[in-house]
Amino acid sequence: MAGYLKEVNIKSDLPTAAEAIKRITYNIRNGKAWGCGAIKIIHGYGSTGKGGRIRTETRRYLADQKRKGMIRDFICGENFSIFDESTRIAFEFCDELRRDSDLERHNNGITIVIL
Repeated sequence: MAGYLKEVNIKSDLPTAAEAIKRITYNIRNGKAWGCGAIKIIHGYGSTGKGGRIRTETRRYLADQKRKGMIRDFICGENFSIFDESTRIAFEFCDELRRDSDLERHNNGITIVIL
């Protein structure tokens, strides 16, 4: 059974990159415990000069978590498309992703984490 989609806005109060990573870690751990299939992280894309660092650090951290086996995968917002193989596989773990408003929008201010 596919888990639900949790949305987390980590950029709302312009945290430091280190604080943003703490929030992501918290949500990954709790998302798994709560039966979440995927987490949509809203980190922004750097228009304020702050989001760019958060996006970069978020994706570096998620690559490390994937390598360690802590998450299944992650999809950069700009690749979140039905034409992307990782996205199609992600639908199996979280059917709600099929109806997400950012699907096909190539939004580099988000990242989808597959738990």
